[in-house]
Amino acid sequence: MEKIFQKLSLASATLVFVLLIGIFLTLYTAAKPAIDEFGLHFIVNPDWNKEVVIDTPTTPALKSSDTTVTKDDVIADEDDMILDEDDEDMMLDDEDDVDTKTVYGGLVPIVGTLLTTIIALAFAMPIAMGIAVFLAEIAPKNISYIVGIAIELLAAIPSIIFGMWGLYYFAPIVADLVGGYQVSLLTAGLVLGVMILPFMAAITRDSMNTTPAVLKESAYALGATKFEVIKDIIFPYSKVGIIGSIILALGRALGETMAVAFLIGSIFVLPKAINDPTISIPVAMANNFGEASGLGESALFYLALILFIISFAVISLAKFYFLKKAK
Repeated sequence: MEKIFQKLSLASATLVFVLLIGIFLTLYTAAKPAIDEFGLHFIVNPDWNKEVVIDTPTTPALKSSDTTVTKDDVIADEDDMILDEDDEDMMLDDEDDVDTKTVYGGLVPIVGTLLTTIIALAFAMPIAMGIAVFLAEIAPKNISYIVGIAIELLAAIPSIIFGMWGLYYFAPIVADLVGGYQVSLLTAGLVLGVMILPFMAAITRDSMNTTPAVLKESAYALGATKFEVIKDIIFPYSKVGIIGSIILALGRALGETMAVAFLIGSIFVLPKAINDPTISIPVAMANNFGEASGLGESALFYLALILFIISFAVISLAKFYFLKKAK
């Protein structure tokens, strides 16, 4: 029985790595045509679904020594310069027959994804820490219980409801306060911050509640104030859980689609200000995947692969560096 249990545990742990590798290989295989076509320039190219002219080699000019211009040649050239209307139409038709190709670039959605995530974290982190401190150390038990349930219910609200609320009620308020467009990078980031706030607050509160009472009582016995106990005892003891809550919220923010699709504007334009509309990687995939084909579909898989790498890299950095440093 012991060996069966060990093998099942090993299989469960191995399945995670198999799924991770399988997802990466699937995304890479589907994105391979776009990778071969655009390379790493895809990451810094702001153009999406844009037609560009293909440069064709021109016929090299003849050297002056290769030809001898005579009087008859000059007269013939002057005659050729007299064109009738049919010749002009033929030249216009030739100008229309220009070889073009469609170019895709991922800079705009990559920037939109990173900026919305940064805005969401900057908005949610201090509020979540305040809520956690209030529930764990300041509020009476009955109030802490009620508010804690409300926080957990807020985390259970579907993202599309946050998007509808943000579009019809929150976005006009933000536009009146800061100006600019109602659907913008700022609006999407703030609503995304509201969405990840319950996760950070709940996990941080639970982490703070694990602080041994003897440590807090010892600090109070030495004359420490409540603020000093929270700052010098509770936060250092629970910092691993706090960082874990931020990592969880970061993963949620990077991949959020529906709420951001309502609020970010969904246009492939680099934002010049924080209240300008733009687009993120999940929104670009959701809006364009149903109509994409060929190279366009491969470009969307390229975006998905980039999002996968960004998420994996950021969360791995936080997991192996900040958590190790916290310990």
